[in-house]
Amino acid sequence: MRRLWGRLSSVNVQKAVWGLEELGLPYERVEAGGAFGRVREPDYLALNPNGLVPVMEEDGFVLWESNAILRYLASTQGLGTLWPEDPRAAALADQWLDWQATRFTPSTRDAFWQTVRTPPEQRDQSVIDRSVAASEECAAILDAHLMGRPYAVGDRFTAADIALGAATHRWLHLDVPRVERPALRSWYERIRVRPAAAAALPPLS
Repeated sequence: MRRLWGRLSSVNVQKAVWGLEELGLPYERVEAGGAFGRVREPDYLALNPNGLVPVMEEDGFVLWESNAILRYLASTQGLGTLWPEDPRAAALADQWLDWQATRFTPSTRDAFWQTVRTPPEQRDQSVIDRSVAASEECAAILDAHLMGRPYAVGDRFTAADIALGAATHRWLHLDVPRVERPALRSWYERIRVRPAAAAALPPLS
């Protein structure tokens, strides 16, 4: 039995859902976080003391942190497909997973919260501007990397594309001015039509 706790409006939950869907693994998703609450309840905190989503339960095994969940699923159920068998290719997938979590998504966070979840009269344009500037730096790095490459690591779609794709989905759908990045856009349009991506990436909310 496999259960995933978390609301689909969370970019971190989206990564886990995308991985599960790509691998065709059965799972139950339980709404949690945001308007759904639950995450401060004792039974949930027993699963994840951070009170964050997602959390995955699998036959008594509990795992939190979205990229840890994605790595686990890909390396145990998708070795040779979602997770490279070559150690150097796997290290590169790890590199991009860490970069997404430590650079790209944090850079977009303030712009997302200000433009999507904050009423217009309460928004701080200076906060938005700083976030957009930081996001543009990350988008430029990813765009340069993707030039001449079909995917983030080698010629095959991997877990790195899932993590980067979820972050890029958020960035490209924010109502902010941005520089057009042809390689980034082409890669995003290629991966977002995958059936698993359609199941994981709802409109921003």
